[in-house]
Amino acid sequence: MDYAILTGIVLVSGVVLAILAQWKGWRPTLLVALAVGIGVRVLIMSLSVVDTWQPVDFVNSFQPAGQAILERKDPVLESNGGWHFLPTIPYVYGLLLWLNIPWEIAGRLVTVVADIILIPLVGRLAGGKDAGLRAFQYACNPLAILVASVHGQVEPVSLVFGVAAFIVARNARTSRPVRNAIVAGLLMGLALCAKSWPIWLVPGMLLFLPDLRARAYAFFATGVPPIFFLVTLPIGAGTSLDQLPEVIRTIGDVRPIIGEWGWTAIAVGGDWTLDAELARYGQWMIYSTLLVVGLLWRRADPVDLTTALLLAFMVVTPRLGAQYLLWFMPFLVARPTRFAWPAIIGTSTWAAVGYLYLTQFNDARWWIYHSPWAMSSVILLPVLVAAMPWGARRTGEVTAPPSPQRPRSPMSTPA
Repeated sequence: MDYAILTGIVLVSGVVLAILAQWKGWRPTLLVALAVGIGVRVLIMSLSVVDTWQPVDFVNSFQPAGQAILERKDPVLESNGGWHFLPTIPYVYGLLLWLNIPWEIAGRLVTVVADIILIPLVGRLAGGKDAGLRAFQYACNPLAILVASVHGQVEPVSLVFGVAAFIVARNARTSRPVRNAIVAGLLMGLALCAKSWPIWLVPGMLLFLPDLRARAYAFFATGVPPIFFLVTLPIGAGTSLDQLPEVIRTIGDVRPIIGEWGWTAIAVGGDWTLDAELARYGQWMIYSTLLVVGLLWRRADPVDLTTALLLAFMVVTPRLGAQYLLWFMPFLVARPTRFAWPAIIGTSTWAAVGYLYLTQFNDARWWIYHSPWAMSSVILLPVLVAAMPWGARRTGEVTAPPSPQRPRSPMSTPA
């Protein structure tokens, strides 16, 4: 990366401002939060666009998926195995490429716009008098800026629909429960159209809904967008009917890539590799751990439940890209725990070393430095455990939509 020092200075400045805002009790307006968030993201995106280094998957996986749509070919089958999701985002890529926008801009424009929309959504998710502060803190979040503006990973797209689903579902407790449940389900379905991991957000969304009937509507509505984008592949992408089974198999295929993070990095010495046995063991660890977490936090606020699920996932997962760490950020920022900022700063620093420092080296030296970097992630695991909302396990309270007459603040939940 050519602009690592400048990018690092901007990211550190954002962290300082976010912590100062908390310490000094600032209440920035949404306009201020948006101005800061837009300015920082556009600046870093502009630097990334002209950089001589571009992320490998951004060029070799995402661009071919968008180009395939432009040529009316299937984005899953024509992306060299790099796109394992529904064609929703490639449709947007294809449109931007059709408008002759250079890929270095077009590929990041999708994620930067989504991450900017997340700024007010995080404020709405927090609610009360801290809404402006939480929106501002997300605007300054270094990991969000790296993922959206540098990497161009589509996590912000999934999150913008997922967080919006939470907000709409919470509104169902005060008005139009069925309508809000259906809209929340459709939004969550769109989150699943971008990537498959938002499946872990579904329990929290359903728990926000007031009764079994509303939850049933939301559950079935969640399946509508993924099914729609799948069955319309022959129309939108020119996929032949006999190719659909192969597309479904490819989307369902999770490559057993391990060694980038946590316990698998220690197990294989930080060697980024394929290991089906360890990956399978890790999958069972995920299922069992999240079942336990779900039981422990079953009476907590749905946002706290979701934060706990996502943080627990990061601790036990056998495979992880730096962009995965963004999953919990909107929820942890909206309802911070006692150790929220150590977790935010720690994970952002680890990811920044990968994005800003390791990219300074050629392929051979990258592999040399990659191993200690990957294995160092194990230091963050107890920090993530500490950041879980331990004190919110049995509150039995659910945050209500902010009232214009008597604003409520969910405040920070002590760990």
